Amino acid sequence: MGLLSGKRALVVGVANKRSIAWGIARTFAEEGAELALTYQHERFRENLEKLVPELPQGATMLPLDVGDDASLAALRDSLTSQWGKVDIVVHSVAFARTEDLQTRFVELPREGYALAQDISAYSLVALTRAILPLMQAAGGGSVVTMTYLGGERVVPSYNVMGVAKAALEASMRYLAWDCGADNIRVNAISAGPLRTLASSAVKAASALRDVPERTPLQRNIVLEDVGRAATFLCSDWAQNITGQVLYVDAGFHIMGV
Repeated sequence: MGLLSGKRALVVGVANKRSIAWGIARTFAEEGAELALTYQHERFRENLEKLVPELPQGATMLPLDVGDDASLAALRDSLTSQWGKVDIVVHSVAFARTEDLQTRFVELPREGYALAQDISAYSLVALTRAILPLMQAAGGGSVVTMTYLGGERVVPSYNVMGVAKAALEASMRYLAWDCGADNIRVNAISAGPLRTLASSAVKAASALRDVPERTPLQRNIVLEDVGRAATFLCSDWAQNITGQVLYVDAGFHIMGV
């Protein structure tokens, strides 16, 4: 019996094998969860089709555009038909235009700010709202989102994404309060630098990846570290943990230099 045996988990944000969401999905599967994975468009669907056979029990694949309420409603309807309940939701989604990461923050255009906030922060609210009836049907559950230290401190070239992560963390806390009466816990994981599709657009990320000596544990993290942390937060072992940011970064966030 694994930590998540008997639980049904929706994982949003698998783009390829280097995605944090994929590391989480793999660990969930190893711990006995039944999985549903979403894809935004055809290219990501093809990536998922190659990855899913690696999971012990496979996974359901469903389309989703987190910026489209009709798409979120369709996802809810599909999961209602197939499962009837959802115990776990993983939100691992963020987006900002490359030019909005590379420009000076003071020169950020209004539409770039709005887009980053919508996809990177508001989507957590929209996704939770869409799946809420299915989590209520399960008697409660766990929602986990992915954040980064750039939401608390200035990371050069993270720019608008840092502001979006700050909004995401605040949204997580308000959702934790709002959904607590339904026995739904909402937390965030702040992962250290990883080589992902999203991080490739951030110039500073490559430099941070190459300085493990700046962490107390003298090492960088791997996808499995985040997967194990998410598994814990979504298991019954964490039944009284909500509204928290769990740092999985080898201690980097406590350092002053």
